[in-house]
Amino acid sequence: MTTPPALEVREVTVRYGDVLALDNVTVEIGRGVVCGLLGANGSGKSTLLKTIAELVTPQSGHVRIHGLPPAQARKNGLLGYVPQSEQVDWAFPVRVIDVVMMGRYGHMGLTRRPRKSDRDAVAEALERTGLTDLAHRQIGALSGGQRKRAFIARGIAQGATVFLLDEPFAGVDKPSERTIVRVLREMRDEGATLLVSTHDLAGVGELCDEAILLHRRVLAHGSPDRVLVPELMLRAFGLEEPA
Repeated sequence: MTTPPALEVREVTVRYGDVLALDNVTVEIGRGVVCGLLGANGSGKSTLLKTIAELVTPQSGHVRIHGLPPAQARKNGLLGYVPQSEQVDWAFPVRVIDVVMMGRYGHMGLTRRPRKSDRDAVAEALERTGLTDLAHRQIGALSGGQRKRAFIARGIAQGATVFLLDEPFAGVDKPSERTIVRVLREMRDEGATLLVSTHDLAGVGELCDEAILLHRRVLAHGSPDRVLVPELMLRAFGLEEPA
């Protein structure tokens, strides 16, 4: 039997009223890959990530994660999602360690009472993301980069194998950027698949194994050196409508 791709998006179309956000998008990403998701503002990057995470319902098409529907993948703890900062209520009174422990809920019983294995997984995730000393700080008191690292730590503690990261480098200081890049590479080397929305075109070649160029539909998908070429950049960033 053929092993399914880690992430499959098949003929997905999404509309917000009269606005076409995604147009017949088809993408497959294998295991152990960091894939950059590139495009101008309004190109559909966040919509694609939200559709994969089942936060947006497509008008047509489907998504599979390791061959499973997203709801089943989430139930099995396979899918991790790091949203943009403005999508999170940072005033909510929760500590960093609590945010990371949320990743363990699927491993706990109905009482959601952490066991040693849960506490150990959280401690390891905090250490890997450089947040051990900040574990008991309120999440809203962290810098932008530290907040992003907390959500990445949640996915690590969860044991997710497919990660969706929406602009993880936006508003991030250099130390946090270096930590995030290191952690993403480690996760890739451990077999995880990471789809990373980013405006940092200069860093794509260093971080990513593949890149997807999006302008409501997929203009290109392949190695960064094949995607980041002038004619495709012109089409993707609004100077020329895609044919």
